Amino acid sequence: MTPAIVAENLSKRFVLRHNRAGELKVRFLGLFDGRKRETREEFWALQGVSATIAHGEAVAVVGRNGSGKSTFLKLVAGLYRPTGGRLLMARDARIGTMIELGVGFHGELTGQENVMLNTSIHGLRREQAEAIYPAIVEYSGLAHFMDVPIKNYSSGMHMRLGFAIAAHLDPDILLLDEVFAVGDAEFQGQCIRTINQFRARGKTILFVSHSAVAVRAVCDRVLVLEHGRLMFDGPVDRGLEHYEQLVGGGPLRT
Repeated sequence: MTPAIVAENLSKRFVLRHNRAGELKVRFLGLFDGRKRETREEFWALQGVSATIAHGEAVAVVGRNGSGKSTFLKLVAGLYRPTGGRLLMARDARIGTMIELGVGFHGELTGQENVMLNTSIHGLRREQAEAIYPAIVEYSGLAHFMDVPIKNYSSGMHMRLGFAIAAHLDPDILLLDEVFAVGDAEFQGQCIRTINQFRARGKTILFVSHSAVAVRAVCDRVLVLEHGRLMFDGPVDRGLEHYEQLVGGGPLRT
């Protein structure tokens, strides 16, 4: 199969600023008190990660908090630029993302306005957005709330609308980060069915989750990250076992 995503020695570094002070008085005091001075620390969220994901694959990315899972997805989504290495994507691939609750939403705008905003960001013309709008509303189950500002939505409502938009953009690559962390069981089941329909149509799925049940239901391959490094790349059951061993017997949620 042809590759959809190729990571070659991919790395991402952040600079953490400690004791950052905006006030002139505080910065002045730092001249005399080392405890108040700003210090900077390099943090490598990803280090030398190499993996090839083919068209039509559904791949889970698992690991402890801070292992680099979300950073990897944000690099694929184009939200971050790599510090080192290369990240190659299939030409003209449309990417649908559900990475963080609320990302891409404007709190003061209504649900309907946010749908139009999100679809335009992904390159849809107004008439294209209006054509898929009814399906997005029906899928999300939020028909009575589409004229309500997003800032009044619960986390579950955010997830419903965000996933409904991502699903109806008909992406070639779908990026999902903890999409099942909120929302009721019925909607989670609906999401899994949609993801499996995407797989049947040859779409590529990159899926971050702490749920072993969801990983087994959606994916056939697992990448295990630890401290920004790729520790395992292989079948789901072996990958989940490797993760459990890595954290000292603490399994993913079931």
